[in-house]
Amino acid sequence: MVRLPWRRPPQPDPDPSESPSGLGTFGGVFTPSILTILGVIMYLRFGWVVANVGWGGSLAIVTLSTAITFLTGLSISAIATDRVVRVGGAYYMISRSLGIETGGAVGIPLYFAQALSVALYTLGFAESLINTFPVLSNVQTVVALITTIAVAALAIQSANLAIRAQYFIMAAIVLSLLSFAFGHPVAESDIGVWNVSGRVGEPFWAVFAVFFPAVTGIMSGVNMSGDLRDPSKSIPIGTLSAIGVGYLIYMILPVFLSTRADFTALTENPLVMRDIALWGDAILLGVWGATLSSALGSILGAPRVLQALARDGVLPRSLRWLGQGHGPDDEPRLGTFVTLGVAVAAVCVGDLNLIAPVLTMFFLSTYMVLNVSAAIEGFLQSPSFRPTFRVHWFLSLIGALGCLSVMVLINAAAAVVAAILVAGIYIWLERRELQSAWGDVRRGLWIELARLAILNLGDTPDTKNWRPNILVLSGAPMRRWPLIELAAAFTHNRGLITVASILPSGSRDLAQQASLESKIREYVEKRGVQALVRIVTAPDPFVGAERLIEAYGLGPLVPNTVLLGDSEQEALRQDYCKSIATLHRSRRSVVIFRENPELGFRNRRRIDVWWGGLQSNGGLMLLLAYLLRTSDRWRGATIYLKLVVPNETAAQAARANLDNLAQQLRIGAVSQVLVSDGRPFPEILRESSRAADLVCLGMATPRDGEDFSEYYGRLQAMASDLPTTLFVLAASDFAFEEVLQGKD
Repeated sequence: MVRLPWRRPPQPDPDPSESPSGLGTFGGVFTPSILTILGVIMYLRFGWVVANVGWGGSLAIVTLSTAITFLTGLSISAIATDRVVRVGGAYYMISRSLGIETGGAVGIPLYFAQALSVALYTLGFAESLINTFPVLSNVQTVVALITTIAVAALAIQSANLAIRAQYFIMAAIVLSLLSFAFGHPVAESDIGVWNVSGRVGEPFWAVFAVFFPAVTGIMSGVNMSGDLRDPSKSIPIGTLSAIGVGYLIYMILPVFLSTRADFTALTENPLVMRDIALWGDAILLGVWGATLSSALGSILGAPRVLQALARDGVLPRSLRWLGQGHGPDDEPRLGTFVTLGVAVAAVCVGDLNLIAPVLTMFFLSTYMVLNVSAAIEGFLQSPSFRPTFRVHWFLSLIGALGCLSVMVLINAAAAVVAAILVAGIYIWLERRELQSAWGDVRRGLWIELARLAILNLGDTPDTKNWRPNILVLSGAPMRRWPLIELAAAFTHNRGLITVASILPSGSRDLAQQASLESKIREYVEKRGVQALVRIVTAPDPFVGAERLIEAYGLGPLVPNTVLLGDSEQEALRQDYCKSIATLHRSRRSVVIFRENPELGFRNRRRIDVWWGGLQSNGGLMLLLAYLLRTSDRWRGATIYLKLVVPNETAAQAARANLDNLAQQLRIGAVSQVLVSDGRPFPEILRESSRAADLVCLGMATPRDGEDFSEYYGRLQAMASDLPTTLFVLAASDFAFEEVLQGKD
């Protein structure tokens, strides 16, 4: 895995006391949110919606769409009242909840979606202006460019001034709604509750997909979080008020439209509301106000997301200057200029229809992740999560599922493209190893999952799901790396590895031990091995190993296999063998690694397993050989299952039995029966396995009253001229043969 050579230093969140004076509680969130919700679709597409699904179907679509947005608003309110929400709006909330990688993966596409939305809205404004004044038909792009620069100039001047300008736009929209309310019919209505009699309209969900973007403007106000005087109060009140007012207006409109026009007028005339209105030109003011307010909301929100991304180090180092603020209100003027450049480039391209669906997916994915954040926070019930606006986690989960469903309904292909882009950014950020000074819910989520897993493991060994959970007594891993490499090959990153070192008593205090554990963990991770690290102190290594086995683990999740290096020091053999016996009595399997320093693992192409029967050591040796053969570095190696018999008569029966066993076990072993003809076993062993890359030998079980150290000395002497060898002593209470044979 490629790692960047630098690490960003932790950046603490700003002190709430340093917040600028900010915008007022209500207008700072409500005004941009409601103006974006009451967008162009209300004027140009709502009649088409009513014509296709009737006034009853329209009310159902409005209610269902608003319900999803309302649940998202509840989630936003819960997060906003739990912590101080600084610059960045949705990005800030997500990054402080699900981590900087998730926040950046959503925040970067969200920025571009908002920046390109400026172009969408100004192009829409220019098109509607030209339709009204055909004399401008040859300069549509120029009109859009002038409009884009004008809204950007207003945003650069001051966020407060831009919000005040939106009050005048809101007045124009209110005037248009009043003019429509006091209007007159243009045709005798033929609109029913669900459809028009005798006509087949568009499917319900197709109409739903067209309408849903009309209720997704709530983030326009939330993105002003860094400019709010009291975000924890402004965001819930402003967001939920905008959703409520929008819902009320959308519930009234179908009734008026269905009683004042017929199917033909509603489907063929996009400006049918202008014909119905008391003063038709007021509808044009509403259309223009909707496009301009949406463009203004995007040009205000996008630079603030960009500013937060730069300050958190999500953007490359060369773009950190985008995090600078201007003036007492910390306004992102540099980010606004960059956003203006993106919007101007998009306007010059002119046709954004191809990417518009993907932009919608970015907005919806942001809402979905916000719901997921609130659901996880609420489910975990961490003491640190104490919102004053409480929402049950299940409601947030429903909101997340609703957003996901809508993404698929609107445009499944665009949803897949957006998901791929978000996933790609997440992987890029994860590889950069960004560090943050704030916590997030990921650790709490893993702790909860680990708790549930451990409580449900049970204490009864399960042969069907056995995997080696290895405790590696490695000492300094830098000097004994083959031990850790072997453990990684056995586990395939599926079982657990714990790299343990035992230090002399008093050589390190607890703080120094923790620091050394961190260094070893980093060293192991850089070499591509996933492992836990444990350091203990003891009077001698053997006592430390016994203490570690007694105390290490959590409930039933304890190491079932101990991997350690061979000891050549004869003076220590007695204590070494006592430790082996203690480990065996503790019902752990013991694997001793005896390395041939000249050969190492050689070519990793041949593994010799010396067979003594399926029970006990034989089953474990075959399992370990199979795990090695299926690991990356040993892939394709041949396992030779070797058995020594006294004469050729015995060899014939042994070959048939061994071939049959190898076939039943399905591990791809090649059976090999050797006739001793009076030769001693050590001689046969050295001759037959001299070309092996790894040799597996079973060990006798230590028994009370027997001198195990003497036996172990003979075993070492027998293996003295062999390639790298494993001595295997299987746990006596586990049926490894059942794992091989697939028995339940």
